[in-house]
Amino acid sequence: MAETHVLFVEDDDVIREATQLALERDGFRVTAMPDGLSGLDAFRAHRPDIALLDVMLPGMDGVSLCRRIRDESTVPVIMLSARADSIDVVLGLEAGADDYVTKPFDGAVLMARIRAVLRRFGHAGGPAGAEREDGAADGGGLLVFGDLEVDTEGMEVRRGGAPVALTPTEMRLLLEFSSAPGTVLSRDKLLERVWDYGWGGDTRVVDVHVQRLRAKIGQDRIETVRGFGYKLRG
Repeated sequence: MAETHVLFVEDDDVIREATQLALERDGFRVTAMPDGLSGLDAFRAHRPDIALLDVMLPGMDGVSLCRRIRDESTVPVIMLSARADSIDVVLGLEAGADDYVTKPFDGAVLMARIRAVLRRFGHAGGPAGAEREDGAADGGGLLVFGDLEVDTEGMEVRRGGAPVALTPTEMRLLLEFSSAPGTVLSRDKLLERVWDYGWGGDTRVVDVHVQRLRAKIGQDRIETVRGFGYKLRG
């Protein structure tokens, strides 16, 4: 199997070089860039399997870079943020990032997040939901919720007959909801099932992805159950 190709965009020379070495020791092939513009060029030239983007970058910041990448690809994106409470975290997720890691980060934590994202994406951003350990949303068939159709075999979604473009993470999230319509799913449960977190995570990741999913399938389709989580209207 070919090595997983990581695009790593970080302007701090020490962090960039040390992280690149750590990734390469762990078996990844790495293209490292020092700014957003060169990062975008490298993305277009190499089409990596995953992108790690620092939020604060010269030339083009990481949020803008994420947005440009998301315009062209569903490749998984992890943002690197210097502050867990930064608005940049939410902005990055709203721009299309799948997850984020707070700096300074432990190398083992970063590797675990990367591998979790790659597992969700079938290694290289393949069809979401193709590999499910719990099997919750697999089994084939067409699920219909009002004007929303979810093809769990073809991994396609249509709203009012028109195709809906979802990222793999958004698709996995929708599969969780559609596997149990009307059932309230907690943020922690969604973090575990969709993001493969075996530990406590930041529920903002869930909230922002739910907002993005609502914008695509209908604001009223996913209901917020205050104090508990979310559920799909049947």
